[in-house]
Amino acid sequence: MAATEQNQTSETEDIQNDDVVGSAFRWSMAVGVLLLCAGGAAWLLTRPTEAPKAGPAAATTLPTARVAPMVQIPNIPFTEITEQAGIDFVHENGAEGEKLLPETMGGGGAFFDFDNDGDQDLLCVNSTVWPWAKSQPTVPSTSALYANDGKGHFTNVTKGSGLDVALYGNGCACGDVDSDGDVDLFISCLGANHLFRNEGQGKFTDITAAAGVAGADAAWSSSCGFVDVDLDGDLDLFVCNYIEWDRETDRGMNFTLDGKLRAYGRPTDFKGAFPYLYTNDGSGRFTDVSQTMGIQVKDPNTGVALSKSLGVTFPDVNDDGYPDIMVANDTVQNLLFLSQKQGGFFENAAGAGVAFDNAGAARGAMGLDFACFRNTPAVGIAIGNFATEMTALYVCQTPGSGFPVFRDEAVSNGIGPVTRTDLKFGVLFVDADLDGRMDLIENNGHLEEDIRIVQASQQYEQPPHLLWNCGAEQENEFVMLNASQTSADFAKRMVGRGMSAADIDADGDTDLILFSSGGRPRLLRNDQTRGHHWLRIHLQGTTCNRDALGAQVDVTLPDGKVLSRTVMPTRSYQSQVELPVTFGLGTADKVQGITVTWPGGKKQQVTADGVDRLIEILEDGPQA
Repeated sequence: MAATEQNQTSETEDIQNDDVVGSAFRWSMAVGVLLLCAGGAAWLLTRPTEAPKAGPAAATTLPTARVAPMVQIPNIPFTEITEQAGIDFVHENGAEGEKLLPETMGGGGAFFDFDNDGDQDLLCVNSTVWPWAKSQPTVPSTSALYANDGKGHFTNVTKGSGLDVALYGNGCACGDVDSDGDVDLFISCLGANHLFRNEGQGKFTDITAAAGVAGADAAWSSSCGFVDVDLDGDLDLFVCNYIEWDRETDRGMNFTLDGKLRAYGRPTDFKGAFPYLYTNDGSGRFTDVSQTMGIQVKDPNTGVALSKSLGVTFPDVNDDGYPDIMVANDTVQNLLFLSQKQGGFFENAAGAGVAFDNAGAARGAMGLDFACFRNTPAVGIAIGNFATEMTALYVCQTPGSGFPVFRDEAVSNGIGPVTRTDLKFGVLFVDADLDGRMDLIENNGHLEEDIRIVQASQQYEQPPHLLWNCGAEQENEFVMLNASQTSADFAKRMVGRGMSAADIDADGDTDLILFSSGGRPRLLRNDQTRGHHWLRIHLQGTTCNRDALGAQVDVTLPDGKVLSRTVMPTRSYQSQVELPVTFGLGTADKVQGITVTWPGGKKQQVTADGVDRLIEILEDGPQA
């Protein structure tokens, strides 16, 4: 109010000063000019002022309301074929009543072509009973290896493979570490990890000691993956470690659900653990460079390891041609290690906007995946979080700038509200109906069998989610499909953990396997019948790593739209997907062309000869 009065006083003084100057001017003119001029001046001073006439008001032009095109929610049915396909695996978590935290977190695996026959075989990673268990099995539980016949039927070939050893396994990574043409296997464990070299003919040899990748004997490793971090043509290895854990500490904390029932522990009550990063010398021997390459982040308040890592993947978010490392952490901030061309990594999750939720809080992050799900250069990173926490969908706002800045758009695009209740583990972007848009699938399940006693909204077994991508022009970009749209087989509740995807029967669409903690996995055949065209592309490197991990494939459609996929099997939670990438083409019955950007930045143009087929592309070589 004081400022307003001061302005009004100033304006009055200005008017009074103008009157004085005008009066002096008029007297001067009367003395110095003729009466005619004085008369003219008098006329000027006394002429009436006409008030402006108000005309008709102009019509207000309102902006045209955006009307999103109508979409019809499709049916994308999945049929469970676990038993008829020959999958007899049962996960053993060792639970015997003590409620030890590692019992809750296992259940991963991979689709991969271990025998080089062109189809996708299957590995189910197993844990085992505790060495102090009262009841010991006659035959120890082991991981299971299944060979695919090319039509989606599997034969258990574990016995005598070298993988038939008991260990407390959690996740796995697949990659040709010695460039001999066979895919090798790394299994992350509670305790020492294991690297198995593929000798061919269905045989694997444990080369952990010689390779130098066992890690600490007391470590708890979770998700893991091969990636060429230094672009020298061989595969390096990143391994997440969860927490510092031992039986005595866990039992001594006396966790309960309701003050009486023993419960599984909270990760907040355990110290974090540093991840491992190993570089490969090209022959399959590794060196631990975790500290020197900048991935050992400490809690600034305590000085101990910050990470409680459960998920990892390797997108190139700063567009420098080198893979970055995105790590999902449980109850502490996520980590984003940005590659530096001079070597090493710079951690910048908080600066990039992917460390916390929109309120600045850490969440219980499990699995994750990334994709250009809008068919633009903007990368989206989806992270499955704990029960009552929404799935995160961080979308890059600065693609191509070299300085990635993300915003969590889960609420605005429809993912957040419908995913809040369940506990999400495996997360995958999959074009389930081949319409050219990447959908999001989640595998869910709680940790506590008795959770309903204290939380009526929660159940131990939970249904998976299929969030169909409607397109960015829709008010809700993603819509959760119900059981009538995905089938009762898909919507069946389970204690879900990891998840993998592959075209197991060579029909072009992507099938799923949902892994479970302490139970059977579910193999789900994709039986969608939308009539969309597709293209599958398998790359083989010559100067880059043989698996072409980190390569980007762009398919240009006749209307100029570009679909992008990255060859990166490390996705989901403690799991790996197949190497070939699948493009749903919708109604397009041809493509303009294919561009492969190999690791290191070299581009290769490929002519697409027809669709609804698999194309094999050799770096600098002919296609098949």
